[in-house]
Amino acid sequence: MSQSTRLGLLGRKVGMMRLFTDDGDAVPVTVVDVSNNRVSQVKTQDNDGYVALQVTFGSRRASRVTKPQAGHLAKAGVQAGEIVQEFRVTADTAAKYAAGATVPVSDVFAVGQKVDVQGTSIGKGFAGTIKRHNFSSQRASHGNSRSHNVPGSISMAQDPGRVFPGKKMTGHMGDETVT
Repeated sequence: MSQSTRLGLLGRKVGMMRLFTDDGDAVPVTVVDVSNNRVSQVKTQDNDGYVALQVTFGSRRASRVTKPQAGHLAKAGVQAGEIVQEFRVTADTAAKYAAGATVPVSDVFAVGQKVDVQGTSIGKGFAGTIKRHNFSSQRASHGNSRSHNVPGSISMAQDPGRVFPGKKMTGHMGDETVT
């Protein structure tokens, strides 16, 4: 698995809107606030064994941060943030930033560049097979008794004598990291 060596930004989803193209087509866009990304630590090859930038985003009251975390942020001269994330970068990129510096959007993104956004999906709790795996329902008429929204058969007869692992069944849906 190759490790990406690019600097990223942390942010919070603000909302959705739409932009209109010259043809009049509406394009849905997500608005993400990525302002005030601060470098809380610059990790170097000789000091830490690898090169990375530790970035924090948002604001958090000083009383809501653990003592070790508060000391770590105070050393960098950075206000406490909600999220702290590390980005592996090249030594050249790491040399551009010092602890306490803000990361401007123009340094990370170019106009028209495609980006990967990662976040947590909305939790939907315990969901049935139809909703969770997009299965189709059974007939709603003609003698179907109380099994309209059930998955149907889940296994074979006596030969395997079990349900195979990974079978798509009911369970917890959502609340997972999505890119």
